[in-house]
Amino acid sequence: MLTSRTLPHKVIYKENQSLKGLAKLKYDVMKGSQPIYPVERYVAIGENKVLFGDGSHILYVNGKYRGDDEVGKLMHDFSCTNPDDMNYEALAKKARYFKQDEKGVAAMCKIMEDMRNEKEKEVRIDNALRMIKDGELPLEKIALYSGLSVDEVKELATPVMA
Repeated sequence: MLTSRTLPHKVIYKENQSLKGLAKLKYDVMKGSQPIYPVERYVAIGENKVLFGDGSHILYVNGKYRGDDEVGKLMHDFSCTNPDDMNYEALAKKARYFKQDEKGVAAMCKIMEDMRNEKEKEVRIDNALRMIKDGELPLEKIALYSGLSVDEVKELATPVMA
């Protein structure tokens, strides 16, 4: 998994210290063929729009962009499966670690297992909530069918039944 920890913070944030959000999008959802879309927040005052000015900035990055500039090379690297074909050595080094080093592969397996377990838990909770809202089954049966503990189901039921 490549994260902001992959690159030195000074490289990423030196000029964008007020950056609050950065989203790498899989496609060019804005359909403007741009590498980056800065998003600013505005307040409507009558018919005028005034920059909110809270210091927050969001950048949407077009994941399909492949220009011959820094962003294009970075988007190439993010979709690249072979670290040897990457443009940025810092990313390539981290990718090699997670793909080729025994400890890195084990760490990635753990990350993937944790993600899978989180998703399984979310599905169990969603199923239990649907059964609770239906109101046909006692909480003990919902726990049995959902794979959650009775205490977890009771906790989920509290806000629903209140």
